Amino acid sequence: MTDDQEFVGWAWFEAHGSAPVAPAETELCRAFARCFADSDGRLIVDHLKRVILDRRLPPSATDAELRHLEGQRSAIAHLLAMVERGRT
Repeated sequence: MTDDQEFVGWAWFEAHGSAPVAPAETELCRAFARCFADSDGRLIVDHLKRVILDRRLPPSATDAELRHLEGQRSAIAHLLAMVERGRT
């Protein structure tokens, strides 16, 4: 796609999401994968998923509570993405 063409729908995301990964980031991803590869690491990941990703807040939750949980989820999602990239 050239610069003068418009992206349709989510095409802009796909076009920009395939940037090459820097060697330093590749090594960092591998370090994440190694860190969580053994049984202790899997135990920790399972715990984080259970207490953060699978946590549900009641309808009475405040805006601050929702934002706090979403921040935690974002951090765990980033950690899991780094582990996954390090495995591949």
